[in-house]
Amino acid sequence: MAFDAVIVGARCAGAATALLLARAGARVLVVDKGTYGADTLSTHALMRGAVVQLNRWGVLPTIVEAGTPAVHSTTFTYGDLDVTVPIEPRYGVSALYAPRRTLLDSALVDAAVSSGAEFRFRARTEGVTVDHRGRVRGITVLAGGARRHIDAHIVVGADGMYSTIAKAVGARRRVSGRHATAVLYAYWTGLAGRGYHWRFRPDVSIGAIPTNNGASCVFASVSLERFRGEIHGGTEDVYLRWIREASPTFAAELEDARQVEPVRGFGGLAGFIRRSTGPGWALVGDAGYFKDPLTAHGITDALRDAELLSRGIIAGTDDALAQYERTRDDLSRAMFDITDEIASFAWSDERLQQLHRAFSAEMSREVKVISGMEEKVLQVL
Repeated sequence: MAFDAVIVGARCAGAATALLLARAGARVLVVDKGTYGADTLSTHALMRGAVVQLNRWGVLPTIVEAGTPAVHSTTFTYGDLDVTVPIEPRYGVSALYAPRRTLLDSALVDAAVSSGAEFRFRARTEGVTVDHRGRVRGITVLAGGARRHIDAHIVVGADGMYSTIAKAVGARRRVSGRHATAVLYAYWTGLAGRGYHWRFRPDVSIGAIPTNNGASCVFASVSLERFRGEIHGGTEDVYLRWIREASPTFAAELEDARQVEPVRGFGGLAGFIRRSTGPGWALVGDAGYFKDPLTAHGITDALRDAELLSRGIIAGTDDALAQYERTRDDLSRAMFDITDEIASFAWSDERLQQLHRAFSAEMSREVKVISGMEEKVLQVL
């Protein structure tokens, strides 16, 4: 089997890349070890750039029609100070959204399939194949008890922070974060309608993000060191204790709400930026660039970089792929450094507000780039 591109990973980064390549006429195969529509860890929150892209790609109506609530404001609470930022209409976007990943990822897969991309789930990638010149030429996949070799002009690793493709091609880390937070979260119904809301204390941060089915994702985040020192067996009591510590008022609201799914967690990982292009391969999403989830920008990163990468692949040159990586790094590095400092929990309220303003300025710069990537039909090699 031979394809223009084979993508490992069918989550939002991989599915979006497949969608854009298939629309440009490429023959695309996506393989994923998981199942279609499965849930995954996520902050859910889409920032403006991601909503601009989903709208341009024609995927946003699926998100809206599924009942995903529109978010019209973001509130940051520093100690006892609330700062609410309204979502003003810009770039054709008047609201933000935070879809469950079961909805977002499957919507992108469906759109990619409708555009001609092929997907193979329950297929585990074992490694890459390389020609005598050292150029990646495909992958080896184990599916249904059979091992298959799939040839491709380019192999894209969209398989997450522990990427098999990144390991196989020896993609080294060029930037490493110094701090990491761990997160406990659950879904609750019965909370008053609101936008995104983040609350910050010196040792804990909590947030509420409205998502599908009348539920909100409520999370509590602490330093990795604190997490390791306080998690011993069960998580429910620790989760609620962290919420009470961050906001007794919000904890009281939860007493009148209903927890509809068990507490889940992420044990934390320091962020990184990897080299993400090479002869016959590229990385996208968390495979190439991961930062702490405390700033809730991961999905927006993934969709942005999927479009940047797809344009590099369509251009068909190593220089174009290198430009993808340069642009990604330019749009990412300041956000990465700001997020890493926030994840340290070593800030005053005044300093944290400065960091959030700087992050907002970077998002504004990012959305200008995203809005300028007008959709085109391009020729593939």
